[in-house]
Amino acid sequence: MEIGFLGKLIEFSASDNMFTGPIPGSMVNLSTLSMLVLGDNELSGGLPGGIQGWKSLNELNLANNKLSGPIPDEIGSLQVLNYLDLSGNYFSGKIPMQLEDLNLNLLNLSNNMLSGALPPLYAKEMYRSSFVGNPGLCGDLKDLCLQEGDSKKQSYLWILRSTFILAVVVFVVGVVWFYFKYQDFQKEKEVVTISKWRSFHKIGFSEFEILDFLREDNVIGSGASGKVYKAVLSNGETVAVKKLGGESKKDNTDGSSEKDEFEAEVETLGRIRHKNIVRLWCCCNTGDCKLLVYEYMPNGSLGDLLHGSKGGSLDWPTRYRIALDAAEGLSYLHHDCVPPIVHRDVKSNNILLDAEFGARVADFGVAKVVQGVNKGTESMSVIAGSCGYIAPEYAYTLRVNEKSDIYSFGVVILELVTGRLPVDPEFGEKDLVKWVCTTLDQNGMDHVIDPKLDSRYRDEISMVLDIGLRCTSSFPIGRPSMRRVVKMLQEAGMGEKPTADKNDEKPSPCYHEEVSDQGSLVQEFRVQT
Repeated sequence: MEIGFLGKLIEFSASDNMFTGPIPGSMVNLSTLSMLVLGDNELSGGLPGGIQGWKSLNELNLANNKLSGPIPDEIGSLQVLNYLDLSGNYFSGKIPMQLEDLNLNLLNLSNNMLSGALPPLYAKEMYRSSFVGNPGLCGDLKDLCLQEGDSKKQSYLWILRSTFILAVVVFVVGVVWFYFKYQDFQKEKEVVTISKWRSFHKIGFSEFEILDFLREDNVIGSGASGKVYKAVLSNGETVAVKKLGGESKKDNTDGSSEKDEFEAEVETLGRIRHKNIVRLWCCCNTGDCKLLVYEYMPNGSLGDLLHGSKGGSLDWPTRYRIALDAAEGLSYLHHDCVPPIVHRDVKSNNILLDAEFGARVADFGVAKVVQGVNKGTESMSVIAGSCGYIAPEYAYTLRVNEKSDIYSFGVVILELVTGRLPVDPEFGEKDLVKWVCTTLDQNGMDHVIDPKLDSRYRDEISMVLDIGLRCTSSFPIGRPSMRRVVKMLQEAGMGEKPTADKNDEKPSPCYHEEVSDQGSLVQEFRVQT
């Protein structure tokens, strides 16, 4: 259909395309058209005859095309036109004096081939930019017709002025930003200075010394629970400072304040003593700022090493040791603390590595602390765990317990064996657990094990993989306790197949459904070594 037959068309905008050829003559029939924007195309030819038919046209933008010929006098009959841009074309001839009949808010005829005199109404300095770049144009404006050399000079001057103005603006904005950041830091430092510090170990540094390191350039990690800063103290010791945000001023129904809850939770964390758990040196508690000072782990997190650029540097003996160390740390929390402590967010990024790649569990209980700090806010992702690590029963119980930790730890074991992330676009709608089960069923164990691992450890890897699958059973009752996981890992490290216990007859976590006319059949399998 010809566009000219769209009798009720009001606006037509098609700039920045590759339209070529002349403007369709039938467009002059669009009497209701109020906006015509065809800038930045390759249109050629002249304006179609009969443009006086655009009685409702308010905006006409044909800039940066290849249009030529004269500007028709009929353009002065478009009484409601207030935006006219014909710049960057090849229009020639005189500028119609009828333009004075229009009440234009914007007129741009620059960079064409127009000649002759300017309409007296527009022969003013304020309209200079509307006519520049027309070599044959003359009028009362001095130096209106710029030569090529003058044009380049003007361009350079414009660029220079713009660059200078931009530099000044950036400098001023930067100064203002740093000023307010410094003021915030000073206020925060004053608040923390008068706050309550609590030490849990004999420390060789002043707690106030770490405040100078709470700057963005010292951030080494961040997450839902807060930011972590690296602080190199004057005595040469390095610590990690976790800053938890949020206010806690409300009282609970039992009369205790959230501040009291925070201090009670942190007191529990500070009493933990185990070689495979990151030590909490001290803490600070104010109304809106809470700091936890931990020992620093120079090799970072397991997640960064396993899935980052250095993932190939972790051989199997190192991965096995990390799994056993982390299991012993979690076992201590579950079985040797009274009452038992549930980690609530077991994942590879919360397993930190010391200088010898010994593993230590970090952030245990911090999810509960954050719940108290940000009660009623968006902390559910911290409380429930992290994507790919959450036990399936959480969907209908909304509770976490020791079995939830065991499921999450099983995912970590699968990460160590496969070298893959817990969630990956390659898995589609599956997670790592389901991908491992499906791949084992269809292609065998060799397609599951990380190809960077030495095949000499295949039997041991197979036994550890089976432990990971037991931990990620879909049924909480089918998951071994963390004490049992430690025992099975030790047996696997000695080349012994883990001995059976009463839960080993529970359904395997690896299953898939086959649909037939008789319904859905659940198929089970275990890792075959």
